[in-house]
Amino acid sequence: MTLALAVCCRGGVVQMQQSVTNPFSFTDIPDNDVIRVGEDFYMISTTMYFTPGAPIMHSRDLVHWETVSYIFDLLEDDAIYRMEDGANAYGAGQWATSLRYHEGWYYALFVANDQQKSYLYKTQDIVEGPWERYVFDEWFFHDPSLLFDDGRLYVVWGNGELRLTELSPDGSKVIGKEEVIVSTPSKNMGLRAEGAHFYHIGDYYYIIEIDWPEDAIRQVTCWRSTDIKGPYESKVVLCGTLDGREKDGIAQGPIVDTPEGDWYAIQFQDHGAIGRIPTIQPVTWTDGWPIMGDGGVPMQEVKVNLPASGREYVWDSDDFTSDKLALVWQWNHKAPQKWSLTEKPGWLTIYSSTANRLSEARGTLTQRTVGPRCRSSVLLDWSSLGKGTEAGICAFQSKSGRIGVKDGHLVVNQGDKTVFSTALEGNGLVYLAISYVFTPQEEGDKADTATFSYSMVGENWTTPDFTLEMEFTLDYFTGYRTGLYCFGADGKAQFDWFKQEIF
Repeated sequence: MTLALAVCCRGGVVQMQQSVTNPFSFTDIPDNDVIRVGEDFYMISTTMYFTPGAPIMHSRDLVHWETVSYIFDLLEDDAIYRMEDGANAYGAGQWATSLRYHEGWYYALFVANDQQKSYLYKTQDIVEGPWERYVFDEWFFHDPSLLFDDGRLYVVWGNGELRLTELSPDGSKVIGKEEVIVSTPSKNMGLRAEGAHFYHIGDYYYIIEIDWPEDAIRQVTCWRSTDIKGPYESKVVLCGTLDGREKDGIAQGPIVDTPEGDWYAIQFQDHGAIGRIPTIQPVTWTDGWPIMGDGGVPMQEVKVNLPASGREYVWDSDDFTSDKLALVWQWNHKAPQKWSLTEKPGWLTIYSSTANRLSEARGTLTQRTVGPRCRSSVLLDWSSLGKGTEAGICAFQSKSGRIGVKDGHLVVNQGDKTVFSTALEGNGLVYLAISYVFTPQEEGDKADTATFSYSMVGENWTTPDFTLEMEFTLDYFTGYRTGLYCFGADGKAQFDWFKQEIF
């Protein structure tokens, strides 16, 4: 994302205007929902199996987003999130959350595929909490969207057939039967309507959804009606792609207005191994339809009529000097039984998780990577690793790669296969790095690849002759992250710092 500032004048008032290059954040932020409360915007996104879960991000300008909290520390303390008896939540967990604000309360509704149930959380303080929790054991509100309307609370949800269900005004229970209000065509459709976002604006009820014709790319379709139960008419309001990704349409996400009355859509685009990245598109109301982009075509360069404010904090470097884990970090499942930021001040200590492979190790600490290219590096103290225990950093997804130390050897692994090994000597310290190329920027770059490097002194790095061919796979359904890991028999790994750099 590049950013420039310009001055515009509206109604005699001078305003600062941003020129934004999409994607405005080149990292994995899928299935987002955005609300405005006064001059503050809040966004929520899918992070699935990672914990803590359901991240809340804040912005004042719709461009710079800072993670400020999570809705829950752990969705369920069960065998799935403890990764017991072969269970796990990969590809499942918290999905496509609806975020709303009504009369002093914030509401968040989502499904968890591993639990096969729906969850509603509510709070009066979106940053500090606490969140009240309600569980709908017999309802699976796929891709839900809440709407408060004339003292009543509704949810639209579903795939293909979009259904309307009424909840009690406090959101604690279902009080109405489900009714199909939109049935999308099945002929010539690879993906029927899902990812609904439900609004009542002016005279119309609007449902904005994603669908995918077999002979086209994914698109945003809007349905509208003057009656909440229909009948609804439809119109495609965004269809197209960016960055030369011919098959990756931009779709799924909310619309939101600014205090000045402008409207924008935050819609994501699949972008290969890095995941699903967000774009911002202007919304123009045309004959009562919210047309996105430039007449329904996605725009790479967008003018945002808000002054630049804040910082991007959805990924970051970390020196581990705090006694609390920074908000950019998430564990791959439930946090391990033993880890510390205070045992060795200024270092992160992770004790070994009992596991035979990375995919079975619970205590992997992850954060997002960032495109188009980035480098993650650490300083690892491996002197306290037990026999058979491995620790280091990994490119975390189903098709993983990692560089670490095991039994006194520097090892590079792809999955369960060791592709490089060399004996280590010295004081138990080694520098490790992963360099990611998601979108080529220089001659010799290859998209969606990662290379692994090590050094004994922090310079003169050695890069073994191995390149990880990264893939976004649906069994994990998340973009590649860098993970800090320690698994095997016993012992511990200590990390002095973590650096995440765009290069």
